[in-house]
Amino acid sequence: MAAEQDPEGRAAARPLLTDLYQATMALGYWRAGRARDAAEFELFFRRCPFGGAFALAAGLRDCVRFLRAFRLRDADVQFLASVLPPDTDPAFFEHLRALDCSEVTVRALPEGSLAFPGVPLLQVSGPLLVVQLLETPLLCLVSYASLVATNAARLRLIAGPEKRLLEMGLRRAQGPDGGLTASTYSYLGGFDSSSNVLAGQLRGVPVAGTLAHSFVTSFSGSELPPDPMLVPAAGEGPGVDLAAKAQVWLERVCAHLGLGVQEPHPGERAAFVAYALAFPRAFQGLLDSYSVRRSGLPNFLAVSLALGELGYRAVGVRLDSGDLLQQAQEIRQVFRTIAAQFQVPWLESVSIAVSNNIDEEALMQLAQEGSEVNVIGIGTSVVTCPQQPSLGCVYKLVAVGGQPRMKLTEDPEKQTLPGSKAAFRLLGSDGSPLMDVLQLAEEPVPRAGQELKVWPRGAQGLCTVRPAQVEPLLRLCLQRGQLCEPLPSLAESRALAQLSLSQLSPAHKRLQSLAQYQVGGCPPWCPALGSLTLPPTSPLLCSLQVALSERLQALVDSLRVGASP
Repeated sequence: MAAEQDPEGRAAARPLLTDLYQATMALGYWRAGRARDAAEFELFFRRCPFGGAFALAAGLRDCVRFLRAFRLRDADVQFLASVLPPDTDPAFFEHLRALDCSEVTVRALPEGSLAFPGVPLLQVSGPLLVVQLLETPLLCLVSYASLVATNAARLRLIAGPEKRLLEMGLRRAQGPDGGLTASTYSYLGGFDSSSNVLAGQLRGVPVAGTLAHSFVTSFSGSELPPDPMLVPAAGEGPGVDLAAKAQVWLERVCAHLGLGVQEPHPGERAAFVAYALAFPRAFQGLLDSYSVRRSGLPNFLAVSLALGELGYRAVGVRLDSGDLLQQAQEIRQVFRTIAAQFQVPWLESVSIAVSNNIDEEALMQLAQEGSEVNVIGIGTSVVTCPQQPSLGCVYKLVAVGGQPRMKLTEDPEKQTLPGSKAAFRLLGSDGSPLMDVLQLAEEPVPRAGQELKVWPRGAQGLCTVRPAQVEPLLRLCLQRGQLCEPLPSLAESRALAQLSLSQLSPAHKRLQSLAQYQVGGCPPWCPALGSLTLPPTSPLLCSLQVALSERLQALVDSLRVGASP
C-alpha cells in the first residue's frame, strides 16, 4: 500500500522502529534453523489503567497498515549488518531482505471494543523469526493508542453526552508522533474534535479552533483594516463599516452594563473586528486577554451585535483563566439580559467554551448540573495521561510448532497462559457484558442459554454462568498477509467505542472501580492453573509438565553445584 496513494500510510511505523534484541534473536533463530517454525504470540495487558475497570482497544488500524507494508529496505539491512557481529553469515542478511508478512495471520479485538486484563488484543501467528521481529512495533502501536483512547473515554464519561470535548494537546504531547496518535485516539475515545490539523488531514479527525491571546494583544486599536466594509449576510445591499457599527453598539452595551465606554480595551475590539471580518459566519471571541467583565465581554457583544444587524450570528466565546464555572454562569446571564434588552434571542444560546489545564477533577465541576459551559478544551490531561503514562502491554509467546509454551518466572503475575486460545464475552439479557472467558481454541464454543462452569481470575473456585448471549471477541483480521475485510473508518470505531461503553454496567464505569470486571477460564483450561485436575491428554497439562520438569531439573542441578564433593 503506497504512502503516496494513502495519506494515513505516511503515519505508519517502519520495521526498524524496534529493539535491537529483536534482531539478535532473529539471528539466533536463523542460525538454529528455526526461522520458519510456526509460532503464535499474544498481545495483552495485565491491569486496567487509571484504577478503573475497563480499557478500549485501539491501534489496530495502524498495526494492519504496518504489517501490510512491512519490508526491510537495503538501508535497513545495511544498518543491521553494522550493529550485528561482523562475522555474521551474509546469507542471514539475504534472508532479511526477503522478509514480509505474507505468512502472518492476525486475530484481534475490533478497534473501539472494550478490553480487559489477560484477554488478547492481538493474536499474531506466522514464521517464528518474523513474528518475533513484530513485537516492539506492535506494542508501540497498540499500547499508547489504547491508553489515550481509554483516558479520553473516562473524560467523556465524566463530561456526559451533551458537552463538546475538544482535544488541544499537540503542543504538550511527547513528540510529533505522540501528538498525532493522541489526537487520533482521543477522538476514538469520545472527544468531538481536535486542534491538530495533521490529524484532520491524515486521519479524518474533525478539527476545530479559534484564536489565541497573541492575536488579541497584537492589536493596539490604531490599526485600520484595508477593507473595513462587510456586506450583509443575505448578499444584498451596500457594505457596512463593521468597526464603526461596533463602536455604536459598544456605547449601548456599556450603558446597559454600567461601564464607561472607555473601559473596554480598544486593541481587543480591533482584534475582534478583524477576526469578524475574516469569519463573519463563525465569529468567536477570546474574552480574558485583559478583563472579562470590563473589556472582553462588552467588546464581544459590541462586535456580535454589529454582525447581527447584518444578518450574521456569532458562534461562541472562550475563557482560559479564572473561575471558569462561575464566569460562564455570569456570562450566560449577561447574554440573556442583552438578548431581552435588544431583541436578539439568538444571543442567549451562544456557545461558551473553556480551557486551562482541565483534568478529571476540574471536568467534574464543569460538567455538573446547571453548568453553562458548552465546550471544554483539554490538552495536557488527555495526551500525556498523567495518572498512568503506560498501559503496560506485553507480547508473549504461547505456542511453537503447535505446542503450547509458557513463561513461569519468579513473579506469579508475569506467568503466561500457554496455548492458542479463543475468547468470548458472555452477555446478559440486556446486552450488558457479564464476563470474558478464555479457553483453548479446540475447546467447545460456549452457547447462549446453556449453563457454563467458569473459573474467574483470582477466584477460589468455579462459578456458574448462564449467558443470554455469547459474543466471539477475536476476529480474523489478516490471513497470511491478506486483509480479510475492509478496515472500519475511525468514525465507525468511535461509534463502536461509545456503544460498548453504553452497555457497560455503572459499577465498571466508575473512575476508581472496586468492582473489577471478571475474566475467567473454562475447565479444563483456566487461569487458576494449580486448582484443577486436568485430563492426561490435555495440551495444557503437557505444557505444564514440561515447564515444571525443567524447573525441577534446574533446582536439582543448582543443589549439585553447591554440594560438597
